[in-house]
Amino acid sequence: MKGLFKSKPRTPAEVVRQTRDLLIYIDLNWSTREAKCEEKVIELSKLFRELKSILYGNSEAEPVSEACAQLTQEFFKENTLRLLITCLPKLNLEARKDATQVVANLQRQQVHSRLIASDYLETNKDVLDTLITGYENMDIALHYGAMLRECIRHQSIARYVLESEYMKKFFDYIELPNFDIASDASATFKELLTRHKSTVAEFLSKNYDWESSKTIQIDAFHVFKLFVANQNKPAEIITILITNRNKLLRLLGDFKLDKEDEQFEADKAQVMKEIASLPM
Repeated sequence: MKGLFKSKPRTPAEVVRQTRDLLIYIDLNWSTREAKCEEKVIELSKLFRELKSILYGNSEAEPVSEACAQLTQEFFKENTLRLLITCLPKLNLEARKDATQVVANLQRQQVHSRLIASDYLETNKDVLDTLITGYENMDIALHYGAMLRECIRHQSIARYVLESEYMKKFFDYIELPNFDIASDASATFKELLTRHKSTVAEFLSKNYDWESSKTIQIDAFHVFKLFVANQNKPAEIITILITNRNKLLRLLGDFKLDKEDEQFEADKAQVMKEIASLPM
Protein backbone atom coordinates (compact mmCIF):
# COMPACT_ATOMS: atom_id res chain seq x y z
CA MET A 1 0.00 0.00 0.00
CA LYS A 2 2.91 2.33 0.69
CA GLY A 3 3.71 2.68 -3.00
CA LEU A 4 0.24 4.07 -3.69
CA PHE A 5 1.06 7.28 -1.84
CA LYS A 6 4.27 8.21 -3.65
CA SER A 7 4.44 11.93 -4.39
CA LYS A 8 4.25 12.98 -8.01
CA PRO A 9 7.68 13.86 -9.46
CA ARG A 10 8.27 17.59 -9.87
CA THR A 11 8.46 18.99 -13.36
CA PRO A 12 11.65 20.84 -14.39
CA ALA A 13 9.75 24.14 -14.21
CA GLU A 14 8.58 23.35 -10.67
CA VAL A 15 12.16 22.60 -9.59
CA VAL A 16 13.25 25.99 -10.94
CA ARG A 17 10.38 27.78 -9.19
CA GLN A 18 11.25 26.12 -5.88
CA THR A 19 14.87 27.08 -6.39
CA ARG A 20 13.88 30.68 -7.07
CA ASP A 21 11.67 30.83 -3.98
CA LEU A 22 14.49 29.57 -1.78
CA LEU A 23 16.96 32.03 -3.30
CA ILE A 24 14.55 34.87 -2.58
CA TYR A 25 14.12 33.68 1.00
CA ILE A 26 17.88 33.40 1.58
CA ASP A 27 18.54 36.76 -0.04
CA LEU A 28 15.99 38.50 2.20
CA ASN A 29 16.74 36.73 5.46
CA TRP A 30 20.47 35.98 5.42
CA SER A 31 21.40 38.93 7.61
CA THR A 32 19.39 37.45 10.50
CA ARG A 33 21.24 34.11 10.14
CA GLU A 34 18.26 32.34 11.62
CA ALA A 35 18.35 28.53 11.86
CA LYS A 36 15.59 28.26 9.27
CA CYS A 37 17.81 30.07 6.77
CA GLU A 38 20.51 27.44 7.20
CA GLU A 39 17.90 24.75 6.56
CA LYS A 40 16.87 26.51 3.37
CA VAL A 41 20.50 26.49 2.18
CA ILE A 42 20.64 22.71 2.63
CA GLU A 43 17.37 22.33 0.75
CA LEU A 44 18.65 24.60 -2.00
CA SER A 45 21.77 22.45 -2.37
CA LYS A 46 19.54 19.45 -3.11
CA LEU A 47 17.65 21.41 -5.74
CA PHE A 48 20.86 22.41 -7.51
CA ARG A 49 21.82 18.75 -7.70
CA GLU A 50 18.41 18.02 -9.21
CA LEU A 51 18.77 20.82 -11.76
CA LYS A 52 22.22 19.57 -12.65
CA SER A 53 20.89 16.03 -13.11
CA ILE A 54 18.18 17.25 -15.49
CA LEU A 55 20.65 19.23 -17.61
CA TYR A 56 23.55 16.79 -17.64
CA GLY A 57 21.80 13.49 -17.11
CA ASN A 58 23.02 10.88 -14.65
CA SER A 59 24.30 7.30 -14.48
CA GLU A 60 20.83 6.00 -15.28
CA ALA A 61 19.67 8.29 -18.08
CA GLU A 62 20.79 10.88 -20.63
CA PRO A 63 19.33 14.39 -20.46
CA VAL A 64 15.94 14.82 -22.12
CA SER A 65 15.82 17.77 -24.52
CA GLU A 66 12.21 18.67 -23.68
CA ALA A 67 12.95 18.72 -19.95
CA CYS A 68 16.05 20.85 -20.54
CA ALA A 69 14.01 23.32 -22.61
CA GLN A 70 11.32 23.58 -19.91
CA LEU A 71 13.95 24.16 -17.25
CA THR A 72 15.77 26.78 -19.32
CA GLN A 73 12.60 28.67 -20.20
CA GLU A 74 11.49 28.87 -16.57
CA PHE A 75 14.97 29.77 -15.34
CA PHE A 76 15.19 32.88 -17.52
CA LYS A 77 11.54 33.86 -17.19
CA GLU A 78 12.38 35.81 -14.06
CA ASN A 79 15.56 36.89 -12.29
CA THR A 80 16.70 33.46 -11.16
CA LEU A 81 20.21 33.95 -12.53
CA ARG A 82 20.63 37.28 -10.75
CA LEU A 83 19.40 35.75 -7.49
CA LEU A 84 21.73 32.78 -7.86
CA ILE A 85 24.76 35.01 -8.43
CA THR A 86 23.81 37.23 -5.49
CA CYS A 87 23.32 34.28 -3.14
CA LEU A 88 26.32 32.23 -4.28
CA PRO A 89 28.61 33.46 -1.44
CA LYS A 90 26.05 32.17 1.07
CA LEU A 91 26.10 28.59 -0.25
CA ASN A 92 28.41 25.76 0.71
CA LEU A 93 31.22 24.70 -1.60
CA GLU A 94 29.42 21.77 -3.23
CA ALA A 95 26.33 23.87 -3.88
CA ARG A 96 28.52 26.57 -5.46
CA LYS A 97 30.10 23.99 -7.76
CA ASP A 98 26.71 22.58 -8.79
CA ALA A 99 25.26 26.06 -9.31
CA THR A 100 28.23 27.03 -11.47
CA GLN A 101 27.75 23.94 -13.64
CA VAL A 102 24.05 24.68 -14.00
CA VAL A 103 24.76 28.25 -15.16
CA ALA A 104 27.41 26.97 -17.59
CA ASN A 105 25.04 24.46 -19.16
CA LEU A 106 22.21 26.95 -19.48
CA GLN A 107 24.32 29.17 -21.73
CA ARG A 108 24.17 26.44 -24.38
CA GLN A 109 20.51 25.47 -24.11
CA GLN A 110 18.25 26.51 -26.97
CA VAL A 111 14.51 27.08 -26.73
CA HIS A 112 12.76 27.33 -30.10
CA SER A 113 16.20 27.65 -31.73
CA ARG A 114 17.15 30.63 -29.54
CA LEU A 115 19.85 30.93 -26.92
CA ILE A 116 17.61 32.62 -24.39
CA ALA A 117 20.46 32.96 -21.90
CA SER A 118 21.98 35.45 -24.34
CA ASP A 119 18.67 37.31 -24.59
CA TYR A 120 18.47 37.56 -20.79
CA LEU A 121 22.04 38.81 -20.42
CA GLU A 122 21.46 41.38 -23.16
CA THR A 123 18.85 43.07 -20.98
CA ASN A 124 20.62 42.45 -17.66
CA LYS A 125 24.21 43.41 -18.40
CA ASP A 126 24.88 44.53 -14.84
CA VAL A 127 24.94 40.82 -13.93
CA LEU A 128 28.18 40.62 -15.91
CA ASP A 129 29.65 43.50 -13.91
CA THR A 130 29.02 41.47 -10.77
CA LEU A 131 30.76 38.44 -12.25
CA ILE A 132 33.81 40.45 -13.33
CA THR A 133 34.30 42.17 -9.98
CA GLY A 134 33.84 38.79 -8.33
CA TYR A 135 37.58 38.29 -8.88
CA GLU A 136 38.03 40.59 -5.90
CA ASN A 137 36.38 38.05 -3.58
CA MET A 138 38.66 35.07 -2.96
CA ASP A 139 35.81 32.82 -1.82
CA ILE A 140 33.81 33.03 -5.03
CA ALA A 141 36.31 34.29 -7.63
CA LEU A 142 36.78 30.94 -9.37
CA HIS A 143 33.04 30.24 -9.51
CA TYR A 144 32.22 33.68 -10.90
CA GLY A 145 35.13 33.39 -13.34
CA ALA A 146 33.83 30.06 -14.67
CA MET A 147 30.35 31.56 -15.11
CA LEU A 148 31.77 34.62 -16.86
CA ARG A 149 33.70 32.52 -19.39
CA GLU A 150 30.51 30.68 -20.29
CA CYS A 151 28.56 33.92 -20.63
CA ILE A 152 31.08 35.39 -23.08
CA ARG A 153 30.43 32.46 -25.40
CA HIS A 154 27.71 34.85 -26.63
CA GLN A 155 29.29 37.36 -29.01
CA SER A 156 27.17 40.31 -27.92
CA ILE A 157 28.06 39.66 -24.29
CA ALA A 158 31.77 39.42 -25.08
CA ARG A 159 31.47 42.76 -26.88
CA TYR A 160 29.86 44.31 -23.80
CA VAL A 161 32.67 43.09 -21.53
CA LEU A 162 35.35 44.33 -23.94
CA GLU A 163 33.79 47.78 -24.11
CA SER A 164 32.80 48.08 -20.45
CA GLU A 165 34.64 50.16 -17.88
CA TYR A 166 35.45 46.92 -16.07
CA MET A 167 37.66 45.65 -18.89
CA LYS A 168 40.65 47.52 -17.49
CA LYS A 169 40.28 45.62 -14.21
CA PHE A 170 41.68 42.49 -15.84
CA PHE A 171 45.07 44.19 -15.81
CA ASP A 172 44.93 44.10 -12.01
CA TYR A 173 43.30 40.68 -11.72
CA ILE A 174 45.94 38.81 -13.73
CA GLU A 175 48.57 40.21 -11.37
CA LEU A 176 46.82 39.24 -8.14
CA PRO A 177 49.09 37.45 -5.62
CA ASN A 178 46.71 34.48 -5.46
CA PHE A 179 47.99 32.20 -8.26
CA ASP A 180 44.70 30.35 -8.83
CA ILE A 181 42.65 33.54 -9.15
CA ALA A 182 45.28 35.27 -11.31
CA SER A 183 45.39 32.22 -13.60
CA ASP A 184 41.61 32.10 -13.84
CA ALA A 185 41.44 35.81 -14.71
CA SER A 186 44.12 35.24 -17.36
CA ALA A 187 42.08 32.37 -18.82
CA THR A 188 39.00 34.59 -18.99
CA PHE A 189 40.96 37.39 -20.64
CA LYS A 190 42.41 34.97 -23.19
CA GLU A 191 38.87 33.78 -23.95
CA LEU A 192 37.82 37.38 -24.55
CA LEU A 193 40.69 37.87 -26.98
CA THR A 194 40.34 34.68 -28.98
CA ARG A 195 36.73 33.43 -29.09
CA HIS A 196 35.09 36.15 -31.21
CA LYS A 197 37.82 37.35 -33.55
CA SER A 198 35.75 39.87 -35.50
CA THR A 199 34.52 41.50 -32.27
CA VAL A 200 38.05 41.76 -30.90
CA ALA A 201 39.31 43.21 -34.17
CA GLU A 202 36.50 45.78 -34.11
CA PHE A 203 37.27 46.67 -30.50
CA LEU A 204 40.95 47.21 -31.20
CA SER A 205 40.19 49.24 -34.34
CA LYS A 206 38.08 51.59 -32.24
CA ASN A 207 40.57 51.90 -29.43
CA TYR A 208 44.01 52.09 -31.04
CA ASP A 209 43.38 55.50 -32.64
CA TRP A 210 44.23 58.02 -29.93
CA GLU A 211 44.92 61.07 -32.18
CA SER A 212 41.64 62.57 -31.04
CA SER A 213 43.49 63.66 -27.86
CA LYS A 214 47.01 64.79 -27.06
CA THR A 215 47.65 61.98 -24.65
CA ILE A 216 46.66 58.32 -24.48
CA GLN A 217 44.44 57.61 -21.52
CA ILE A 218 46.33 55.42 -19.07
CA ASP A 219 43.51 52.90 -18.70
CA ALA A 220 43.22 52.54 -22.47
CA PHE A 221 46.97 51.97 -22.65
CA HIS A 222 46.81 49.17 -20.08
CA VAL A 223 44.06 47.40 -22.02
CA PHE A 224 45.99 47.86 -25.26
CA LYS A 225 49.11 46.46 -23.60
CA LEU A 226 47.26 43.28 -22.77
CA PHE A 227 46.17 42.84 -26.37
CA VAL A 228 49.70 43.30 -27.69
CA ALA A 229 51.24 41.01 -25.06
CA ASN A 230 48.79 38.18 -25.78
CA GLN A 231 50.81 35.36 -27.36
CA ASN A 232 47.72 33.96 -29.13
CA LYS A 233 46.63 37.05 -31.01
CA PRO A 234 43.98 36.31 -33.66
CA ALA A 235 45.03 36.96 -37.26
CA GLU A 236 42.67 39.95 -37.48
CA ILE A 237 44.45 41.61 -34.55
CA ILE A 238 47.91 41.00 -36.01
CA THR A 239 46.76 42.51 -39.31
CA ILE A 240 45.53 45.66 -37.57
CA LEU A 241 48.79 46.02 -35.64
CA ILE A 242 50.94 45.49 -38.74
CA THR A 243 48.86 47.85 -40.90
CA ASN A 244 49.12 50.60 -38.30
CA ARG A 245 52.61 49.77 -37.00
CA ASN A 246 54.27 53.13 -37.76
CA LYS A 247 51.32 55.15 -36.53
CA LEU A 248 51.15 53.21 -33.26
CA LEU A 249 54.89 53.48 -32.65
CA ARG A 250 54.75 57.23 -33.21
CA LEU A 251 51.76 57.68 -30.91
CA LEU A 252 53.30 55.55 -28.18
CA GLY A 253 56.65 57.26 -28.51
CA ASP A 254 55.05 60.68 -28.02
CA PHE A 255 52.93 59.55 -25.07
CA LYS A 256 54.24 60.62 -21.68
CA LEU A 257 52.64 60.82 -18.26
CA ASP A 258 52.47 64.10 -16.38
CA LYS A 259 55.00 62.69 -13.91
CA GLU A 260 57.76 60.14 -14.33
CA ASP A 261 56.78 56.52 -13.79
CA GLU A 262 59.51 53.94 -14.34
CA GLN A 263 57.07 51.01 -14.55
CA PHE A 264 54.94 52.78 -17.14
CA GLU A 265 57.99 53.64 -19.24
CA ALA A 266 59.12 50.01 -19.07
CA ASP A 267 55.65 48.81 -20.10
CA LYS A 268 55.56 51.29 -22.97
CA ALA A 269 58.98 50.18 -24.19
CA GLN A 270 57.88 46.54 -24.11
CA VAL A 271 54.70 47.28 -26.10
CA MET A 272 56.70 49.21 -28.69
CA LYS A 273 59.19 46.32 -28.95
CA GLU A 274 56.32 43.83 -29.49
CA ILE A 275 54.83 46.00 -32.24
CA ALA A 276 58.18 46.58 -33.93
CA SER A 277 58.96 42.84 -33.93
CA LEU A 278 55.83 41.91 -35.88
CA PRO A 279 56.51 40.47 -39.37
CA MET A 280 56.64 42.93 -42.26
